[in-house]
Amino acid sequence: MALGRFVLKRALQGIVVVWGVVTVVFGLRFITPGSPINVIAPLDASAETKRAIAQELGLDEPLYVQYADYVVGLLQGDMGYSYISNTQASSQVFARLPATLELAVVATIVAIAISIPLGVLSATRRNEPADYGATLFSLGGISTPNFWLGIMLVLVFAVQLEVFKTSGRGPGFGGALATLLTSGSVDGLLTWLSYITLPAITLGTYFTALVTRLTRSGMLDELGQSYIKAVRAKGLPETLVRYKHALRNTLIPVITVLGLQLGTLIGGAVITEAVFDWPGLGTLVINSITARDWPILQGSLVVIGVGFVLINLAVDTLYAYVNPQVVHE
Repeated sequence: MALGRFVLKRALQGIVVVWGVVTVVFGLRFITPGSPINVIAPLDASAETKRAIAQELGLDEPLYVQYADYVVGLLQGDMGYSYISNTQASSQVFARLPATLELAVVATIVAIAISIPLGVLSATRRNEPADYGATLFSLGGISTPNFWLGIMLVLVFAVQLEVFKTSGRGPGFGGALATLLTSGSVDGLLTWLSYITLPAITLGTYFTALVTRLTRSGMLDELGQSYIKAVRAKGLPETLVRYKHALRNTLIPVITVLGLQLGTLIGGAVITEAVFDWPGLGTLVINSITARDWPILQGSLVVIGVGFVLINLAVDTLYAYVNPQVVHE
């Protein structure tokens, strides 16, 4: 029951945050230089033509009326129409969302698979060459700009060695999985891996370095606790002591960081998607900014904000389940 109240409280707070995101995104259009009308209207359009366009788009209405119409439309799933293609913004945004989610999830999996074992190794071999190597790797990962790393990976592994693809998404995970299930062929899966490997490594490098450092510091704290000495005194194997007892308690703060970083990866994949021409929300945001296509830009930012809130809600729920003291606090 206490957990249910905790989740409800967090959900209500999430609704307030989403409302704030919608309000800020709506206001950006009016504080940003340039008018959408100038984008839509021909260069030689008369004042009457521009007024007709403003009336058709509702841009001649008072600001509070436009805001109310926008919020009501969002509640009904209507993000407006693209100024450039005159198609529904929601259809374009949600068509790009799976690619961004796919890239963010794979980057997170890559980061977890590398960072947690590396953090444990660094903590259990403190002040040894393995520890120094893991620390150097973390420092390099945090310090390396994503766009530079992406370009270098393309030059080495795609251009020189021709192992991976330079751009695009390929069949996507869904298409590759469907091919595997229907025909039993792994060719689609291998093709998908050739497209997503470099973008996932590029996007997850900073995340990998961060979780490695967090796991190392958490493991060092746990390995010095009295209960670890007690389980060692019982004669349990060292591997069991490290991974079942020490690592399990270390993962509580790591879970929080994982959730927060997953939301950050969804919203921060813009540069990575641009480098690899990945057909996700990041590329859509850049194109809409260039074209001043505000319905597409607003819809993309709102979806990213809602996704971030939902991920944080899931992380808070999982954290409260793992550590019940959070609910009472």
